[in-house]
Parts: sequence; C-alpha cells; structure tokens
Amino acid sequence: MTELTWLIPLLPLIGFLILGIGNKYLTKSVASTIACATILGSFLIVLSILFPLINGTLANTTISYFDWINTGSVHLSFSFLLDPLSITMMTIITGVGFLIHVYSAGYMSHDEGMTRYFAFLNLFVFSMLLLVMGSNYIVLFAGWEGVGFCSYMLIGFWYKNQNYNDAAKKAFIMNRIGDLGFLLGMLLIFQTFGSLDYATVFTTTSSIESNSSVIIAITLLLFVGAMGKSAQIPLYTWLPDAMAGPTPVSALIHAATMVTAGIYMVVRSNVLFSLAPFTLEFIQIIGLATALFAATIGLVQNDIKKVLAYSTVSQLGYMFFALGLGAYSTALFHVLTHAFFKALLFLCAGSVIHAMSGEQDIRNMGGLAKKLPITFYTFLIATLAISGIPPFAGFFSKDEILAHAFEHSPLLWGLGLAGALMTTFYMFRLLFLTFFGSFRGTEHQKNHLHESPLSMTIPLMVLAVLSTIGGFIGIPEVMGGGNWLKKFISPVLGGTAEVHTLSHETEWLLMGLSVGAVLLVIAIAYIIYVSKKTVPLTEGVETSVAQKTLYHKYYIDEIYDTIVVKPSYLLSNMLHQLVESKLIDGFVNGMGTAVNKTSAAIRFVQDGSISYYLFAMVVGIIMLLFFNTVI
Repeated sequence: MTELTWLIPLLPLIGFLILGIGNKYLTKSVASTIACATILGSFLIVLSILFPLINGTLANTTISYFDWINTGSVHLSFSFLLDPLSITMMTIITGVGFLIHVYSAGYMSHDEGMTRYFAFLNLFVFSMLLLVMGSNYIVLFAGWEGVGFCSYMLIGFWYKNQNYNDAAKKAFIMNRIGDLGFLLGMLLIFQTFGSLDYATVFTTTSSIESNSSVIIAITLLLFVGAMGKSAQIPLYTWLPDAMAGPTPVSALIHAATMVTAGIYMVVRSNVLFSLAPFTLEFIQIIGLATALFAATIGLVQNDIKKVLAYSTVSQLGYMFFALGLGAYSTALFHVLTHAFFKALLFLCAGSVIHAMSGEQDIRNMGGLAKKLPITFYTFLIATLAISGIPPFAGFFSKDEILAHAFEHSPLLWGLGLAGALMTTFYMFRLLFLTFFGSFRGTEHQKNHLHESPLSMTIPLMVLAVLSTIGGFIGIPEVMGGGNWLKKFISPVLGGTAEVHTLSHETEWLLMGLSVGAVLLVIAIAYIIYVSKKTVPLTEGVETSVAQKTLYHKYYIDEIYDTIVVKPSYLLSNMLHQLVESKLIDGFVNGMGTAVNKTSAAIRFVQDGSISYYLFAMVVGIIMLLFFNTVI
C-alpha cells in the first residue's frame, strides 16, 4: 500500500482547499463531512501501512517524488520516510485527529465560522503529517512552520476578541524565537555534514567526537526549536494563553500533536543527541524543571482549560526529562499515552463548557456527574490515566520514566515522583470541584445542563477505551510483558532497545511506592474538596503569599513584560525618533528639499526673455572657442 502514501497528507490538503474556496457556499454539514472524510481516508491508508510494517512484510522505505532543491552542492528531494517512528506519529495524528474532527462537528455546529474552522484544522493535519513523514530536515521544517501558522490562525479563530488575537500573536512570536534556533541548527548540520537528508547525516556521524563543540552547538540549537514548539522553560508561556482557541483546537494542537513535534524531532535526531551527553543533561534539567514548575502552577488554577494547559506543559516536561535520560522510546511511549488521555481531558472539558453555556471557572460548577454521566465517567478514566493508576495508560509510561530516573539517581526519581503527585492532586481537585458536591452556578445554567450530543460523546468513549488499554503496548518485562513499542521502534534507535538495569524486586518496590503515594494524594484531595466541601477563594483574596504567587503563575508574564517587552518598545521608540525620523527621514526629506530649492533657484534663469537667451548663447560660444583654443 506504499503507492498510496502520497495521499496521506494530500487528502487533508484537498479538504483545506475545498473548504477554503467554498467557505461562503458550503453548508455546515457538508463542510464537517468533507473535513472528517479526508482525515478518515488518511487514517485508513496509515493503517494499511502500519500492519505490514508490524508484521515485517514491509521494510523501512524512503519514497522520493521530485527534486525539490537542486542548486550548487545542495541536493534535496521531496521525499517521505516510512519507518516505525513516522508511522507511529502518523497513526496518532490521523487517528486522534479524526476523533477530534468528529467531536468538532457537534461542538462548533452553532458557530458561523465553522467552515473556516475546519479548513484550518485540515491544513494543520496536513502540516503535521508533512512534519513527521519527511525524510530530511527541510521537509520537516516546512511542516514545522505550517503547524505554527495553523496554530496562530486557530488560537485567534474568534478574532473579534482582541485578547484572543493577542494570545495568537504571542504563540506565533514565541514559536518564531524557537524556530530561529532550529533553522540555525539546520544550517550548522549542512555545514558539518554537507546534507540535510536523515540517512546521509546519521550515517556520517562516525567522524564526530562525542561532546565535541560542533555537535553540542547543533543539538542545543535544535533543542531551542523544540523548546518553542513544545513549550519548555523559558518559551512555555504561550501555551496556557493558547486556550483562547476553541476547545477541540486545544485537544488536537496543544495536547495531542503539535506540541509533541519537538519530542518527535529529538527522537528522530537521536543519533546526534546521543553524541552530545552535555546537551542531554541540559534537556534533562529543563524537562524536569518544566514538569515541576508547571505542576505547581496547576495546583491553584481555577479555569478548567488553564489547569489542563499547565498539565500539558508539565507532561511535556516529563517527555523531555525522559529524552534527557536517553530513554527515547519511553518518551515516545508517553507521547502516545498522553495523546489519548489529554485529548480526552480537553474534549471532556469542552463538553462541560458546552453544558455550562460557556462557563470555564470550576468554582461555578459542581454536581455535574448526574447531569453529564458520560462526560463524568470518561473524565474520570482520563484522570486515573494521567495520575498513573494501573491498569490505565499513563501508569505504564510514567512508570518507565520514573524507572529510568531511578537508574540515574534516586534524587531524580524523587523529584519525578513529586511532579507526578502534584499532577494527581490538581487533576482530582479539578474532577471533584467540577463533578462532585452541589451546583454553584447560576439558575439559568442549572436549568440548561445537559449531556453533549452523540457526535461529541462517541469520541469521548473511544478515547476513554484507548486511555484504558493504550498502555498495554508497553507492558514492562517485570509484569510479564515484552514492551512491544520499544521493540517496534528500536531500528530507529540504532537497532537496540533500551534495557533496564534495575532488578525486578526494585521495580516492584518503586511501582508500589508510586501507586501508594498517588492513592494517598487522591484521598487527601477527596477529604479537602468532597468531605470538607472546600471551594477555592475568589480572585484577589488568596490566603498566602505562596498561593498568590502560584495563582499568578510566578508573575513570569509580568517579568517578561518588564525585561523584554517594555525595553523592546522603549528601544524601538528611540530608534524611531532618533534614527528613523531624524536621520533617515531627515536625509531623505533633506534631499527632496535640496532638489526643490535648487530647482527654484535655477527657475529664475528661465525668465522667457529672448534677448537674454541670445546673450547666453553668445557667452557659451565664446567660452567653447576659448577652451578649444587653450586646449
């Protein structure tokens, strides 16, 4: 079925073109059908390639379509790479993407811009597929920029709200900062290896010494790109603000796919990063710091989507923490499980917001379990999964990360476990405040509470099943499994799967400690928010400096505004007034003024007097004769 590979990204692109051109002419039902059908078509083709690859009847394949760049020493083709890593990402993108498209058909049914919404959603899927399917860094970068543009358009989808426009611009600018680092890294790769093709670059690394300055520079620059796209410290503040977009956008772009592009890029470039232990240690520190930092902020947030946003930042930190430990397959495993339960959490949040007539503050909710049973039970499953409760998906991937951390250092394991426990607390805090207790909203909201339509609840149920059983593809050996995912992608990692050095007794002990601690935290959250019926205080009356600092997100946005934004405005104003207005405009305007004054002076010579003209001619002839005689 590889002959149909070109259709995988083309179908969403065709959907975008049809929806974009027919924006004013297509009905909502036709638009949603076209959008969903194109993604479903891509998903079915991906499955037709996935199963032969699993069975071993299809080898890793590079499919070249045409010469894209052919100038001087640069020879790059527009080609796709089909291997376990790319096909895994393609399955997530098209599979979860299709479910979110179906959900969007119900969620956006009353929005007048629904056709435009689906057009950009299809374009995003096309760009993301291009990113993961490319066989060289140029194709990857084309998709990388494409998802950034689509993110900008979808975050600011409701463009009549200026705050949403500001959030879109913030995401775009912060991603451009990271993209500059990525672009410089690509240029350095080309200068060092003479190519940007994966096969050429990865097979010529034998001449590069471990931790050499050039490989450290390359990997650090690539990681800067990943920091922007995957929201790591210090380029993470755009993602919480990105919740301005429609909730399905948050589920697809900012939970399941786009933000994992940085993890994909590092895993794809694992040969380069393995040659730079210094960079891996740096990634490890940034990832762990981001996981803990975002988790502390999530403890006190009251906007249902903001809690999930900081949870996403924290989980992305866990993935980079795993990458920094050299556990590439483990990071990919968490990408997979996270796509299931975090997409489910966002879609459940959208169902709650839909039922609450747009309300997002969990302090105004409560008691929704009886009114929204499907949403409640699926949200509960996703919460158990992200908390790491067996046998749900998140347990297996988080356990692997913590096991790798313990192999490196018990301290790293302890810090990782602390992040996991904070995740458990704020997620069950969110669950209890939203679905338990008595209703705290308005009477109008109470009278209009209802479960979402089937177009929204069916994707929830499918994702709930995946969040329950998705982790079974990575059952550890200590539990009698063989970790199928590790073996599947091992060819991408040099053909050797990562091996744990821990004894089975130690692994069982670590699992028991982590699960026991998680259950204890759940009990604490239950006592606080269900038994004692504690409701967070209203904004501005936080009880302590620490709580106020966390609620205001450590004032990072204010700090950035003070040390970056305001000085930039001040510098730009100074340059405008001194350089632009006085120097450049003064020079240009001065030239114009000089020409005008010179012309005005010369104009007096042209007075229309024939006798004066005859006199000037005679003088001119005499001067010509004089100079001719002298010369």
